Amino acid sequence: MLFKKKRRNRQSLAVEQKKGAPLYTYVEPESQNSERIRMLRTNLEFIQVNDSLKSIAVTSSIPGEGKSTVAANLAVSLTATGKNVLLVDTDLRRPTVHKTLRVSRFPGISDLILNPNLPAKDVICFKEDVSLFVMPAGELPPNPSELLASQNMKKIMEELEKHFDCIIYDVPPINSVTDPQIIASRVDGVILVVRSGYVHKDEVRRSRTALENVEARILGCVLNDVPMDQDDKYYYYKKE
Repeated sequence: MLFKKKRRNRQSLAVEQKKGAPLYTYVEPESQNSERIRMLRTNLEFIQVNDSLKSIAVTSSIPGEGKSTVAANLAVSLTATGKNVLLVDTDLRRPTVHKTLRVSRFPGISDLILNPNLPAKDVICFKEDVSLFVMPAGELPPNPSELLASQNMKKIMEELEKHFDCIIYDVPPINSVTDPQIIASRVDGVILVVRSGYVHKDEVRRSRTALENVEARILGCVLNDVPMDQDDKYYYYKKE
């Protein structure tokens, strides 16, 4: 997968992240970026023919690789197939879903975990322009790993699967915290976003090992930000 852009350093990417992810599939539906997302969607649909693939976690090795961009655009693309799709922001340290979709961050998934009596519908909003259901992060807790590992979170994930055709979880980078491993162990599959020329191979290997350690199902990798002067072979997807 390639989002064709000029190379940027980690500092500039961190600044850009604060604005939320670019929603190519909505604002530029005919662009190459949107087409690559549709290719990813098609590959996932082929997997879904024989295997259950109702919940997907999208992560990366380190911050700034574009995992939130892929998560949001994949979610929007899936709605075009007529599915009821929910995008959940489980990055309880640096949430961006609310900025990308322009919704309030409150209440959100953290509030739902802390208050089991709170109806899930009260923390889910529907973005009519993109036909997407969104559950933002909510209050940022001091103990996100403990919240995501809780039985309440497990029950929430199980309950959501009863009401949506597909749930996309935007999770933190793997090599930063343990949060993504928790979610990865509970979903049907994981997509690892890798930014070309930005993340070291050893960091990607550590990410894969971390996912394998929790027996997560790695669906494949999305290669992001391939240099403009390279040929058109920039989309790589592999089912493990």
